[in-house]
Amino acid sequence: MCICVDCHWVDRCQAYHAVERQHGVAHLSDAPDRRPREPRIHVQVRDLPGGGVGVEWDVRACSDFQLEAGRWQRLRPDAPLPT
Repeated sequence: MCICVDCHWVDRCQAYHAVERQHGVAHLSDAPDRRPREPRIHVQVRDLPGGGVGVEWDVRACSDFQLEAGRWQRLRPDAPLPT
């Protein structure tokens, strides 16, 4: 799972914005203003039912990570937590 869901900076982070774009989901912010230091993005290629291929993007480490448990969920209280 992406560590960004529990990061204080998730709605301002350019790395998370890129992950949202890759997943084709709505952005938390249209213009994130924080460029993270040393984000480590894990990219996994997965087989999908029916013979398709999917790509999963997750930030697994970041020098600017600041724990704020549940931050993403508070910003989108009615949305399912991204996995």
